[in-house]
Amino acid sequence: LTGNLRLAMTKPGLFLESQGAERRVGGGKRPARTIKGERAGRIVRTVLSAPLPIGVTDLAQLAGTDPGYTSRVVALLSAEALIERAARGPVTAIDKVRLVRLWAEDAPLAGRGRVGTFLEPRGLGVLMDRLRDSGVRYAITGSFAAQRWAPVAAPRLAQIYLRGGLEKSAEELGLRPASEGANVQLIRPKDLTIVDQAEKGEDGLCYARPLQVVLDLLTSPGRGPAEGEELLRWMSERPDAWG
Repeated sequence: LTGNLRLAMTKPGLFLESQGAERRVGGGKRPARTIKGERAGRIVRTVLSAPLPIGVTDLAQLAGTDPGYTSRVVALLSAEALIERAARGPVTAIDKVRLVRLWAEDAPLAGRGRVGTFLEPRGLGVLMDRLRDSGVRYAITGSFAAQRWAPVAAPRLAQIYLRGGLEKSAEELGLRPASEGANVQLIRPKDLTIVDQAEKGEDGLCYARPLQVVLDLLTSPGRGPAEGEELLRWMSERPDAWG
């Protein structure tokens, strides 16, 4: 936007240079400054799980995001020393643990979508049985999901992503709205791929991927952050756990 130009080619030999203004006078898009939001989340999730090296164009295609925006997010991650890349080239290395922690800080669970709290008075085992037999599209996250990989203690709160509306799903599952004493947290995410990419466990229930679970635990109430750190340690020892 300043009018500066530098174009160099070796075959055929070509060099063009034009000096424009020294400072941008307005317009254009601001660089990404956080990794908050659905688009940024998709990019971060993709770069954490994709084989390296990966270029910006391929990353944008896999994440389903605009290449220009993807480039700005990659530039932010590079500036924060969370990734390594060749000069204007592909991402070659990632500090995955630090990147997950920054992602959790910028995009906490409370801002992931619409959240409602409910009560299952007969216990969470009853809720799991109902989920298994229901037609609700869901993905279990939080402590319940973490038990599959890095168990710490018996979960006391069920956190569940839904594809449908909170009230309708809660009614189908027999849950009661509760502002205090709730043992169930239902979330209608802005990014529905969280539910679409759920995987079915051996118990017949659908769980969010480990990467999503650790992200949610790090910003959950109570002992969630401690469970998140334990799951993060488990993942750091297993390259295949980031997909």
